[in-house]
Amino acid sequence: MSSQLFDAIENLGKEKGIDKEILIEALEAALISAYKKNFKSATNVRVELDEKSGTMRVFSRKTVVEEVLDNQQEISLEEAKKINPNYEIEDIIEVEVTPKDFGRIAAQAAKQVVTQRVREAERGVIFSEYSDREEDVMTGIIQRIDPRFVYVNLGKIEAKLPESEQMPTEEYQVHDRLKVFVTKVENTSKGPQIFISRSHPGLLKRLFEMEVPEIYDGIVEIKSVAREAGDRSKIAVFAEDPEIDPVGSCVGQKGQRVQTIVNELKGEKIDIVEWSEDPVVYVSNALSPSKVIEVLVNEEEKSTTVIVPDYQLSLAIGKRGQNARLAAKLTGWKIDIKSETEAREEGLLTEQNDTDYAAVEEDLFE
Repeated sequence: MSSQLFDAIENLGKEKGIDKEILIEALEAALISAYKKNFKSATNVRVELDEKSGTMRVFSRKTVVEEVLDNQQEISLEEAKKINPNYEIEDIIEVEVTPKDFGRIAAQAAKQVVTQRVREAERGVIFSEYSDREEDVMTGIIQRIDPRFVYVNLGKIEAKLPESEQMPTEEYQVHDRLKVFVTKVENTSKGPQIFISRSHPGLLKRLFEMEVPEIYDGIVEIKSVAREAGDRSKIAVFAEDPEIDPVGSCVGQKGQRVQTIVNELKGEKIDIVEWSEDPVVYVSNALSPSKVIEVLVNEEEKSTTVIVPDYQLSLAIGKRGQNARLAAKLTGWKIDIKSETEAREEGLLTEQNDTDYAAVEEDLFE
């Protein structure tokens, strides 16, 4: 065996990003396997590789015993002492058994095993690289499409976008470039598998983190996200510093920041609201763009009754109940919406409510 083999292993390791020692171990295992297979031997053997000289030696390892029961695994104390008088029971004796033509046979057998180990090591490297990307956004290119998955090339691996994670309003074409949210990275018997999403709320959150420096820097915090992918989303933001406008930061000058995200999500409408620890304020904000007269809170059941002007009722509820549904998801509070007329009939509005309502009307018509 020439030193060229070791040079090839070193170059292969550098090319594939695999530790050379892993490949050397794989080669040793391959040579042991080749020896046992080609020379019909079950002997416990060890392979010694010398990188400097480029040589390979095979040693049979036998245990020194009082009485030999297996000639391939054991050697008698009497025979052992002929080799070296210092041997004792349970010592291991190594005897070189390298066959003359072993290099040619071993090279053939080693090729397949080393190839397999290289594949396994490559999979390990890829898994390590992508396992840290769970719950992150990556950009990929669509490679192919079948009824179950859209396959997206993320660089070193092809990720799967299941039908359940696709945006219902989005059409996918081969060679399209798109941003995806990594939901899961698994190391399977077939190698690393990455599952991605276009509909996950986490995609919206990460896109805002990428687009809004104040969020990335921690000045503005995303408190909650509610999403019906492809149609409408709500996101609640908060800033500790009262001088910072969290909603304005996310919208950007002339709406440029949020519009970039809307474009990436193919026109999905996004409501950005200010978070508050006060459920009255938070629920009112969450029902944007509708105006709210009153929010009645039931702390025990974590539910609210929201009273809105009659002509704002349909806006507050939204098409097919979407606005109210998203507001409830966003806040974590149950929301029951009533019109001003219905609330009066049920005795839910007081004189104080009327005063507040007048202020709401003034805001509406300014």
